[in-house]
Amino acid sequence: MMRGGNREMRRMMDKMGLDMNELSNVQEVIIKTDKKEIIISKPSVTEMKAKDNSIFTVTADSYEERELEVPIFSEEDIQLVSQQAGVDEEKAKNALEEAKGDLARAILLLTTG
Repeated sequence: MMRGGNREMRRMMDKMGLDMNELSNVQEVIIKTDKKEIIISKPSVTEMKAKDNSIFTVTADSYEERELEVPIFSEEDIQLVSQQAGVDEEKAKNALEEAKGDLARAILLLTTG
């Protein structure tokens, strides 16, 4: 792990055109996926800026994972179910929720019910 006071590392990053800043007073970082959330409280966050983008490094002693009660479905999945079952996207999304994200089951629910 790199610390902010590492002078040699800062010199190398300056030569490579990277700018590194530690973000102060960060209270929480939340990473959301389609099925869960990862909550990181009181992390140390460092931003490295390059020409066209930034890289964030998050460091913490602990974190909490939460499974989402209702998973988040991609637009592609919703459209696939909608097209295959011949229903609107709202009905496709509801079927995906009922089928807990199983595409085939969602299509069957809509076409055989």
